[in-house]
Amino acid sequence: MLWSSVLPVALLFAGSLASEVSKTFTKYHTKALASSPVKFDDAAYKEVTALPRDYSFAVLLTATDPRFGCQMCREFGPEWDLLGSSWTKGDKAGDSKIIFGTLDFNDGRDTFMSLGLQTAPVLLFFQPSVGEFAVTELDPLRFDFNSGKPSAESVRDWIVRHTPGRVHPSFSRPTDYFSAIISLVIVTFVATLTYTMWSFINQYLFHRKVVMVACLGYMLFHTGGAMFNSIRNTPYVGQDGNGRISYIAGGFQSQYGLESQIISGLYGALALTAIYLGDRIPRYTDSKVQTLAILITGFLMLVLYSFLLSIFRVKNGGYPFSLPPFL
Repeated sequence: MLWSSVLPVALLFAGSLASEVSKTFTKYHTKALASSPVKFDDAAYKEVTALPRDYSFAVLLTATDPRFGCQMCREFGPEWDLLGSSWTKGDKAGDSKIIFGTLDFNDGRDTFMSLGLQTAPVLLFFQPSVGEFAVTELDPLRFDFNSGKPSAESVRDWIVRHTPGRVHPSFSRPTDYFSAIISLVIVTFVATLTYTMWSFINQYLFHRKVVMVACLGYMLFHTGGAMFNSIRNTPYVGQDGNGRISYIAGGFQSQYGLESQIISGLYGALALTAIYLGDRIPRYTDSKVQTLAILITGFLMLVLYSFLLSIFRVKNGGYPFSLPPFL
């Protein structure tokens, strides 16, 4: 008799509770269809994160006010808006059971304080406690902003990993027609300019000596270690043990940006002296001028090569060779 009277009340309560949970999702999904991500304040945040819930809630806690100087908030904001809008458009029926929202510090100071947040942005993902996709661990998941510059694609992949078995709308960035038009105008301008000035380009820019200098410069650029600097992100200069600026890094596994420029410049100067000595000087008809040019060029080559060997000794203290004047 007791169970027969209690059971209907319990079923009625459970049905009422489920109805309230569904109303919460329907309410905010309707708002998302109009504008996603939904803008939240403290009261709305408490309402949508309250238990029980049969939906997921992805919320970006941010601080876009210029007074806070949050550069990441301003950079990631458009990516988050793009993801929320794209997801909602691809899931108008709400089958994925995910609400995308944004809570700015100016609208949610109490929430920031209750969560103990000292920095922004923070991206939290709340899982459902009841229903088909319910999980046992209800603490919100937190996206790692320290793993690199976040994008809408990386956040979508993160959400998909934590929502197996659900609908996952595809993501595509809107076509940037303005950039496409600008690119087309630039290409058309360059093509027209090339066509009208082809005789000049063919005569001068494709000249044998111009191509030779360009190829030589490209080789010197890489010979000096520019690719090493790009891969290792090396500093431009360093400091020695006395706090003074150091231009050459000791050892073969380290290098400075200026160091590679110095090496490229030395190789280029040595190449020019060799070319001048072997190609230009033999054309002089005056023997005295030719002799003087040989002496000056040879001395310059000696000084440059001596300086280059001194750099080798800085890189490797056991390097055995040297030439005056840099002994």
